[in-house]
Amino acid sequence: MTSADMRSSSLFEPVTFRGVTIRNRIMVSPMCQYSAPDALPTEWHYVHLGSRAVGGAGIVMTEDTAVDPIGRITPFDVGLWSDEQEAAFSRIARFVSEQGAVAGLQLGHAGRKASHSRPWEGRKWITPADGGWNVVAPSSLAWADGEPVPNELTKQQIADVIQKFVDSAKRACRAGFRVLELHCAHGYLADSFLSPLSNLRTDEYGGSLEHRTKFLRELVAAVRGTWPEHLPLFVRLSCTEWVDGGWSLEDTVHLASALRALGVDLIDCSSGGNSVHQKVPVERGYQVPLSEEIRHRARIPTAAVGLISDPLIANSILEAGQADLVVLGRIMLWDPYWPHHAAAVLGADSRLPVQYERSGIHAPDRYSDPNADTD
Repeated sequence: MTSADMRSSSLFEPVTFRGVTIRNRIMVSPMCQYSAPDALPTEWHYVHLGSRAVGGAGIVMTEDTAVDPIGRITPFDVGLWSDEQEAAFSRIARFVSEQGAVAGLQLGHAGRKASHSRPWEGRKWITPADGGWNVVAPSSLAWADGEPVPNELTKQQIADVIQKFVDSAKRACRAGFRVLELHCAHGYLADSFLSPLSNLRTDEYGGSLEHRTKFLRELVAAVRGTWPEHLPLFVRLSCTEWVDGGWSLEDTVHLASALRALGVDLIDCSSGGNSVHQKVPVERGYQVPLSEEIRHRARIPTAAVGLISDPLIANSILEAGQADLVVLGRIMLWDPYWPHHAAAVLGADSRLPVQYERSGIHAPDRYSDPNADTD
């Protein structure tokens, strides 16, 4: 790359979805913190998300935010069904926006993978007797041996879940979020409707591909109907299940086309999570080909996610037309200022807050200058 190419790097080109312009193509991945007693965002969430906005990301997405107490992955997940939660999220959205980032919120329901302990406590189901709850799913199939057998949702309960997503979407809007993402991946409720391995229903929500996608399509239509027209709606999908006979990339292309027609603005392309028998070829950028296929075949913008940490690689994904956004997770936990560091590598403009400008981030030689005034 020449210096001229680097100054015009795709990673730092603004992009507009509907009425929202994002300062660059970097989105902070929704990453659960498992640190919310009573499902209420705390000072931890305020600092965690706020620091990524100060760090230069284009979109700062909240962690998976439950629409219902029984939709939490753990008893320590955040939720958005009360006025108190809405007020706490409003403070976060306001600060993120003040730093020039776009505040995004992800809504989800964990389905049969709910009511578990936190990762650092050893992943295990928490029974109702120990403070957990009974889980629900499209069919009464446990996620794995030793996991609870979920209660199969009735049609009325399906309608109730969709209404809870709508209610939470209204709260997200009032709280000041400008991008909404529906979490329909990783074996959680919406994803488990899609796969023939987890959905054995015999009514209109199971069986054929059209029937198995009915819940998600109804969910999107209902949320899009209440989420303001000028604000974008994203959907995160597991674009393949990595299991023979399970949900496939071909299925995703078909579904993504239908979601585009329903008003979805971007597919956040992840994979797996619905089966313990998955065989995932994990390597750097391993999900980028999924994003590329869906972007070109379904003719919808996509986001690439999964072990992307090198600025040159992130930029090349966008330059090659494999995605419209890159979604960063682990590297943003390690380095909240990755966007500023990436801009220095690419020779792009990423304005530091005025309070930090004298750090000399765009002049790496200052690190070795003992006379540099950085106090």
